[in-house]
Amino acid sequence: MPRTKAATLNLRISPALKDAVREAAAREHRSVANMVEVLIRRHCKDSGIPVVDTPTNGVRNSNG
Repeated sequence: MPRTKAATLNLRISPALKDAVREAAAREHRSVANMVEVLIRRHCKDSGIPVVDTPTNGVRNSNG
């Protein structure tokens, strides 16, 4: 099966929000990028927004 590249998301946030996401990531031993992904997935799950995963570079993601 061919591998799909991960999509890039560039965004601007306030320094305070960046510090908060860094702290949240550190507390869960995650990278900032992974923490943002987890937060987005959690929001989608709580809001009933389906997320259909496809493997990216051999990494499987879950919607939970």
